[in-house]
Amino acid sequence: MRVLIMSDVHANYTALQAVLADAGQVDETWCLGDLVGYGPDPNAVVEEISEIPNLTCMMGNHDVGVTGKMSLEIFNGDARRSLVHHEKVLTATNMDFLRTLTSQAKVRGDVTLAHGSPRDPLWEYILNALSARVNFDHFQTQLCFVGHSHVQCFFELNEKNNHVNLNQTTPNVTYELGSRKMILNPGSVGQPRDRDPRAAYAIYDTEKKTWTPRRVEYNIPEVQKRIREAGLPEKHAVRIGEGW
Repeated sequence: MRVLIMSDVHANYTALQAVLADAGQVDETWCLGDLVGYGPDPNAVVEEISEIPNLTCMMGNHDVGVTGKMSLEIFNGDARRSLVHHEKVLTATNMDFLRTLTSQAKVRGDVTLAHGSPRDPLWEYILNALSARVNFDHFQTQLCFVGHSHVQCFFELNEKNNHVNLNQTTPNVTYELGSRKMILNPGSVGQPRDRDPRAAYAIYDTEKKTWTPRRVEYNIPEVQKRIREAGLPEKHAVRIGEGW
């Protein structure tokens, strides 16, 4: 089964369209959350994702915030401004869809899905070997797919010496997963933070047990223009052009 793995679309519809076109035909789509926040297109993104067939979709921390399930005061000033705007413009139907999503980790076959981490599905960032090592004790499956950090990478556990390796992945290189216990991040569709501004995602082949991280270009200036027209923070326009 060929599965599209994506995360952190962040209301960037142009990037989402590029990813869906580049991925081509897939059997299932697993989205790891944060459909909204930062970008100019919350309604278009939610509508597009809600109509994807064979979809498994998690709730991210920005999705929780915009649906009123946590105080927006938790977010930094720029993120809060975007969420206040999204809260005003999201349609009732799209808000209802976001509320149906789960904020808890979910198991699909031999994979655990979480937005942040299996230990703290909404808020924890897995950014280094230390945070990854702690989280290997919080899922029972061989693999765990997470988003939230906006960084395309994976961590693997060597159970013989209890050592964790961090691997920065190369786009379009297919990685054999074998039987190793791993935590993998497809990166961010709408706001990458690994100094590569191209939209990020991955393809997981359940039969071949392979992971292929991908990057695809999209019209960044056009999205920046709409961010500014919507009156959203200038920081959100600048960073999608630079990938930070």
